[in-house]
Amino acid sequence: MMERIPGETGAESKDCRSDSLIRRSEFRALWAAFAQSVLGDQLARVALSLLVFERTDSAGWTAATYALTSLPALLSGVLLTGLADRFPRRTVMIGCDLVRAVLVGLMALPGTPLPLLAALLVLAQLAEAPFGASQGALMPAVLGTRLYERGQRVMLITHQAGQLVGFAAGGVLVVWLGSHVALGLNALTFLISALLIRVGVRARPVDESADARPRRMSSQVGSAAALIWSDPRLRSLVALGWLAGFIVLPEGLAAPFAEEAGGSAASVGLLLAAHPAGMVVGAALLGRAGVGAERRRQLLGPLAVGSNVPLLVYWADPAVGPALLVLLVSGICSAYQITAGATFVLLTPAGQRGQALGLARSGLTAMQGIGVAAGGLAAELSGSSARTIGGAGLVGTMCAIAVAVSWARARETSAGTIPLSA
Repeated sequence: MMERIPGETGAESKDCRSDSLIRRSEFRALWAAFAQSVLGDQLARVALSLLVFERTDSAGWTAATYALTSLPALLSGVLLTGLADRFPRRTVMIGCDLVRAVLVGLMALPGTPLPLLAALLVLAQLAEAPFGASQGALMPAVLGTRLYERGQRVMLITHQAGQLVGFAAGGVLVVWLGSHVALGLNALTFLISALLIRVGVRARPVDESADARPRRMSSQVGSAAALIWSDPRLRSLVALGWLAGFIVLPEGLAAPFAEEAGGSAASVGLLLAAHPAGMVVGAALLGRAGVGAERRRQLLGPLAVGSNVPLLVYWADPAVGPALLVLLVSGICSAYQITAGATFVLLTPAGQRGQALGLARSGLTAMQGIGVAAGGLAAELSGSSARTIGGAGLVGTMCAIAVAVSWARARETSAGTIPLSA
């Protein structure tokens, strides 16, 4: 049975056939703000790592500082993303950008003590989750339900491409410019982002279905958690996303695996880049005109399984070349995450999208962290990174099969009642 997303109309469908993302001025502004921010963030990560290592000559402190660029988002994803439902989302995004511009600007000042640098970094990263939740919740209003997934696909390709460029050119630029100048440029990207959003995105009031009155944080978080748990489709979609906790392990063990496989230092970068490159290819393949939205949703389960199965090859202790091919195939299949995420947002009531999206993303961050930590411990105990990754592929495949069955049943049960777009 053909399913539909609530709120879709034939008029919107007709309009979307003749429209394109590039003709949406608001999307152009959001994309431009996002693209240059991604490049600035990658530059800042490299700059911080080099700055801390120069001052401390400690790999441990350098790794800890790099971790601080992502871990605070786990806390703010639970506690602060509700701001995207209680205040106008454009306002939240601009506010987060301005806060980060000031904090990163202070980090760029020469001579900033390391403890203060770490504190400023944590505060700056706390603003990432409410910004991302506001952007994700605003996109359906900007693009409409039928163009929303396509917009998310473009954003993911931009993010992955930005990471690849950052990995390739970040070190060279930081050495050329200096760490402080690089951090200053990152602060400038936040100011540019705020300006683009202020000028290019239309102001919208808080969604009428949302309760704009201040609520206790625990009540807001609990309500979003209950919403996800009570809907088998949302539960399954969240689980599909969290499967990334298994797929991320090759990234965390790239360096020790490369050494085991007899690869050079350069092979570590290739191993890190293979999966993102595969996701870009997969996103392009799933976005072809011949693959409809309904078909992409049918493929969520098989692709989730397909993203884990290739990791079983690691049981055979492959060389770097075959491992790169494995990661590329896994990345291609992992592009299902775009459809899973877009469907989750569209099935969530507009007034709760920010908080629900924040919980889902925080869980994803936690699963990835747990996956890498557990994999690192397993590799230490077993003495083999390859076998550890192969084990993660086995467990991930079994979990993916269970989640795929759950998603298929949820879609079948809800078909014709509360729907997904065609």
